[in-house]
Amino acid sequence: MSGYILFRIVALTKCATSNASAAVCRSNTWSRAETRGYAKKVAAKGKGKGMAKEELKGPEVCKDTARLTSHAVGANIFKQGDDPILKTHEEYPEWLYQLNLGEPKKLHELESDNWEYWKRLRKENIWRFNRLHKGKKF
Repeated sequence: MSGYILFRIVALTKCATSNASAAVCRSNTWSRAETRGYAKKVAAKGKGKGMAKEELKGPEVCKDTARLTSHAVGANIFKQGDDPILKTHEEYPEWLYQLNLGEPKKLHELESDNWEYWKRLRKENIWRFNRLHKGKKF
């Protein structure tokens, strides 16, 4: 910044001492030097102010009740193929039905000799630390 001010002072003093045509020439050179170095905006191909934007479409919603009860709709991750067919209750492992699908358990609800307890304790300590240091600057 100090080099910029020094150059500007030198340019102004030269303009003041020389004739009027030289002052105009110096000011034009200086204004060109200010704008150089900035990257030009890249124009996207096929898109402009007058072009209509394409709207994103979501996946189609299946409303067929027979298909919803017999297939896992939306579970197919491939472009081609069909959704997997649902199996009977006995063909799935027992642990699948013991998963907690609700809110996570609180720290006081877990046993202290459990791996989940220590993972939850660490997570809550990180949350506490982040809340305490939220407004502090580096």
